[in-house]
Amino acid sequence: MKRFLITAVALLMLCYPYHCPAAGRVIAAVMSSDQPRYREAHRAFVKSMAAHGYTSANTEILLQVPNPDSQSWSNTIRKFNAYKPSMIVAYGAPVAQVALKEAQGIPVLAVDMYAPESPARGSFGISSRVPMVTLLKTLMEIRPTRRIGVIYNSRELGSQRQMEDILKYAAQLGIQVIEGNATSSSAVAGIAADLLERTDGLIVTESGVVCRQFDKLIARAKARAVPVISPMPDAAEKGALVSLEISPQEQGKMAAETALQLLNGTRPEQLSLLSPRRVDLVINLKVARELGINIPFPVLSGATRILK
Repeated sequence: MKRFLITAVALLMLCYPYHCPAAGRVIAAVMSSDQPRYREAHRAFVKSMAAHGYTSANTEILLQVPNPDSQSWSNTIRKFNAYKPSMIVAYGAPVAQVALKEAQGIPVLAVDMYAPESPARGSFGISSRVPMVTLLKTLMEIRPTRRIGVIYNSRELGSQRQMEDILKYAAQLGIQVIEGNATSSSAVAGIAADLLERTDGLIVTESGVVCRQFDKLIARAKARAVPVISPMPDAAEKGALVSLEISPQEQGKMAAETALQLLNGTRPEQLSLLSPRRVDLVINLKVARELGINIPFPVLSGATRILK
């Protein structure tokens, strides 16, 4: 009996301050679309959970990547309801919003969600909101322009909210915005061609539809000597002149920290939507040289990363 008590106390000490993972625990995960940034965030989430003892041996993390439309998202969440996971990890604003409406008593942890300035009540997780005004001001400091094109997708909440931020700050800076609403992959090329004819700069918002056409957008813009700026992770490395980026890996790690709080008994209403800890302003000097653009020293000084 004495030996049993000693063993029990030792196990409790090992589990403190985190609860030991329960056998057979299930965590459901769903992506708004099949974007590399969501895949990277999910890999970081799984790795971080494993580091805290939630491995495949005791915790099943179910990942679903449905078609990027509201009906498919709803169907996925309803299936999760029947499975009754400990939580739903939702990557991206579109599926997170659907999950908040459809989940039946299951906590929804939003990841990489471009949330409004005042997030919806009950939402918690990790925001991917970046200051779009910084992106606009940086472009103006590099190449002053009064007309800029923006490619976005009104059917994707994050992309739509970025568009709204751009309109708000462009008005303050005296910039005319020409909108290009690309709601399908087939529409992107035509919209891009039109905007590149009519503007002096192009902003590419975060969108699953637009992301898949990004390399082609860059090639078209380069042929017209029009600079591209974007808040998409790795946009500068893929040919944008300027990008303002959050880290998908950081999103996944912060999501794991929040998940651990839930698993350890914190109630969802005690949690909030956290801001990114780091936002990188990236300048691509190689692209600048190809476009014949001189980057002022103050802009380079303000950059977090410079690609040469």
